[in-house]
Amino acid sequence: MKSFTDNAGRIWTVAVNVAAIKRVRAICDVDLNAIVEMDEKNNPSTKLLEKLSTDPVLLVDVLYAVCKNEADAQGITDEDFGRAMAGDVIDHATAALLDEIVNFFPEAKRQAFQKILSATRRFEKIAREKLESLISDGRFEEELVSKLEQLTGLSANVPGSAE
Repeated sequence: MKSFTDNAGRIWTVAVNVAAIKRVRAICDVDLNAIVEMDEKNNPSTKLLEKLSTDPVLLVDVLYAVCKNEADAQGITDEDFGRAMAGDVIDHATAALLDEIVNFFPEAKRQAFQKILSATRRFEKIAREKLESLISDGRFEEELVSKLEQLTGLSANVPGSAE
């Protein structure tokens, strides 16, 4: 089982099993069995994976449902849980959840899902590196300043006051 620590210092164990999947369905109307599905052309569709990776509110709701037994035992409400979820904690919790979902499945599916998840993580890393490179080399800032100058008619080289 994977775990993560929230911003309040609480350690949460992420255990994806049939009971957790049923809780997530009931609370969030999300079917974790559909993390990867085959589309009409028999290609893998990762809509739910993408949605969980890009919607932190849904992700935290799903995590709360998965960890609900632990939360109830500690008297932690979904609001308390959500307040302690921000920043890097969300990345760590996402990784724990996705790894546990993949590990839930039998070997044949698990191997396929691990490959898809690995490819997704590689793509995210490449995208992050490209964005960092774009921002760090100065071209992004130059382009942004140029567009602002076009929009406002003001030069970024001339100090001005909004007063």
